[in-house]
Amino acid sequence: MFDKKPKSYTDLLGKTNRIVEGTIITGNIVSHADFRLDGDLVGNFQSNGKIVIGPAGSVKGDIICKNADIEGKFSGKIQVTEILNVKSKASIHGEVICGKLAVEPGAEFSASCVMKPNVKLLPAHDGQKPEQSQQ
Repeated sequence: MFDKKPKSYTDLLGKTNRIVEGTIITGNIVSHADFRLDGDLVGNFQSNGKIVIGPAGSVKGDIICKNADIEGKFSGKIQVTEILNVKSKASIHGEVICGKLAVEPGAEFSASCVMKPNVKLLPAHDGQKPEQSQQ
């Protein structure tokens, strides 16, 4: 009678993955859902959603995502298609490519930054600088 699709497992859980404080992951993470990281990641992260790096969280590697809130530590290259929010206790080192950038006073932001509206994500480690890519 009703043609409703059954909800996927991630829809039922709210579509947010969480890595808690004290957890250390060495390797790459690929997620279609939003992600909250309060532990440590040594590796790359890729998502179609949002990543939140909590105050105790840290990432050493590359991030490709739609939106990001960083309150912990990040070192590497981050590509955000929409908005990157850098909180006051955040520490960022490396390279940033984003659509929009918001940095709160007190944040440590030691990175090269390119802001491009409607940024197209580059393949990770493609060997080209962002300015050289064809869009």
